Amino acid sequence: MARTTVQLEDGYRTTIQSRHHTYHADEPINAGGTDTAPTPSEMLMGALGSCIAITLKMYAERKKWPLENVEVSLDYERFNGKDYEAYGGDALYVHEIRESIKLYGPLDEKQRERLLDIATKCPVRRIIALPTFFIEELVAEDEA
Repeated sequence: MARTTVQLEDGYRTTIQSRHHTYHADEPINAGGTDTAPTPSEMLMGALGSCIAITLKMYAERKKWPLENVEVSLDYERFNGKDYEAYGGDALYVHEIRESIKLYGPLDEKQRERLLDIATKCPVRRIIALPTFFIEELVAEDEA
């Protein structure tokens, strides 16, 4: 995987560099940002939705299925872990991500069901859903 670097700019606006692509994240004005780019959470939902759509297109192309387009809408909400009925662990918070997937094209019901199953297997979803471990390293200013 290519390394991604992030540089803080004015207020909370950041510049993100991934391979040869440059993009930005920010916070809304009411949160102290300049509202010139999506928030990091919005970008995460965009990354997840993009991954689902791309995964479905790749699968349909490999199967030669008539998938003409995919539209993914996402929303998320944070809950107290002890208040979330479907959760029995001891995490302070849990997140519920709601996905709405619209498939376009003359697909039969079996193909639609299979594509919905394949949507749960996109790499970004797996990063979010499966255990992930972070390894932090503080780099001295003169080493950067």
